Amino acid sequence: MKLFERVILRLGQDSDFIRFPTTMAGESVILLGYQTFFDFAETLRHLQAQSARIADTEWEVTPRLIQGLGEFLDNPDADMLVSLVLRGQLLIWFEARDRIISFTPTARILSRSIEAPITESVVRGSISAFVEDIDTNIGLIRKTAAAEDLRTHTYWTGADKQKQIVLIYRERCANPRLLEGIIQKLEENLGMNVQNLQNLSSMLGFNPWTGITKFNSTELPQEVERALQKGKVVLLLDRFPFALIVPSLLTDMFAVENDRNYPLVYTYLTRFLRVIGVLTNVIIPGLYVSLVSVNPDMLRIEIALTIARSRMDVPYPSLVETLLLLIILELIIEASIRLPKSIGPTLTMVGGIILGQAVVSAKLVSNILIIVLAATTISSSTVVGYHNSLTIRVFKYLILFLSAIFGLYGLVAGLVLICAYMASVTSFGIPYVHLMRPNGDANG
Repeated sequence: MKLFERVILRLGQDSDFIRFPTTMAGESVILLGYQTFFDFAETLRHLQAQSARIADTEWEVTPRLIQGLGEFLDNPDADMLVSLVLRGQLLIWFEARDRIISFTPTARILSRSIEAPITESVVRGSISAFVEDIDTNIGLIRKTAAAEDLRTHTYWTGADKQKQIVLIYRERCANPRLLEGIIQKLEENLGMNVQNLQNLSSMLGFNPWTGITKFNSTELPQEVERALQKGKVVLLLDRFPFALIVPSLLTDMFAVENDRNYPLVYTYLTRFLRVIGVLTNVIIPGLYVSLVSVNPDMLRIEIALTIARSRMDVPYPSLVETLLLLIILELIIEASIRLPKSIGPTLTMVGGIILGQAVVSAKLVSNILIIVLAATTISSSTVVGYHNSLTIRVFKYLILFLSAIFGLYGLVAGLVLICAYMASVTSFGIPYVHLMRPNGDANG
C-alpha cells in the first residue's frame, strides 16, 4: 500500500478531510489536509500564484517549485504525515516525482482576539491577556520582554493526541539546574498525552498528591516577563490561555508585577494586607473553636459572656457548627464559579444572606461565627491566584481539627506543621520558600 493511501485510510473518513488533485506549473499534485484548519480557497490561490511565478523563471521548474513552496519531507512515514495534518499543515504530493512537501496554509481564525484578563483583575497596568493560540501568546511575551536572550523550545507530546508545549526562558537569567531538569523531563516523556495540568505535572515528575501547586499560572504577559527576569522558566500549552511559571514559590501568593505601578509605600502595604489575609483565613476558624471549646479561660470575661450568650440554644459543639457553615460557604464559592456570569453573583449573594439569616434564626450557629467565617471567606480571596487560594483554604481545616482537639497548643502545632511542610516542598531542587530576585533589581 502506498504511503499516501495509508494516510487517506486513516484520515479519509472525516468529512472535513480533503484530497484535492490539481496541477502546479504543469505538474500533477494532490493536496491533503483538513479544510477546517485553513482557508482552502485562499490557500489554493496562493499556491497557484507562487507556482506561476516560479514557472516564469528560466530555472528548472519542478525542483525550484519543491524548494520554494515549503518543507521537503525526506523519507517520511505514515505517522509523521498524519501528525503534520493534525497540526494544521497542508501536504502537497508531486505524483510523478513522488515528492512530498509540508506547506503552511492560510490559517482560519480559530481563536478569540486578545482581550482583558478574566481571572486576574488589573487596576493599573496592561490588560492584554493570553488566548488559546500559542503563537499569539509567544508574540505577547516577546513584545513585553523585548529581550535578546529570550529563548523558546517547542515540543510535540502525545502518542495518539499531539499537543504542543513551548518552553521559554531568559538565557542570561535562567537557573541552570531548573532549566536542565525541565528539559530532561520533557524530552524523556514526549510520548505522554498532555491534555491538562495533571498530565503535565506527571510529565515533569511532580508528586500528584502535593498540597501546594507546582505551577504559578497567569494570564498576564507582564507577570511572565517578571518571572523570566527572576530566573524562572515558563511553559505554554496549546489551547490553554495561561502561562505556567515554574517554580511556584511562597512569595507568588503576595507579590504581582502590577503592584509596582503604585508608590512604593502602597506596594508594601498591599502585600502586607495579603499576608494578613492568609493568616486570617488559616488561623481564625481554628482560633474560634479553640477559645470556645478548649481554652475559654484565655478570653476576657466580657467576651466569654458575649460568646456564651450568642451560642445559647445552639445544639451543636463549636467544631460541628463551624464545619457546617464552612462547607456551606465552600458550596457557595463553587456555585459562584459554575453559574452563568449574568446571574451567578446575584444568586450567590442573595442566597448567602438568606441562608446566613436562616441558620442564625434557627439557632444552628451563633452570630459571632457568622462574622468569623465571613472574614475568613473574604480573606481567602486576597492572595494572588485562584490556585493559591485553594491551598490556604485546605490548610485551614488542618488547623481547625487540631484546635478542636488540643486548643491553642493544637493551633500552634498546626502552624508549625504547615511551615515545615512548605519548607520541605521543592521543584527541581528549588525550595518553595526560596526567594528569587530579578537580576539587577535591588528592590526584589
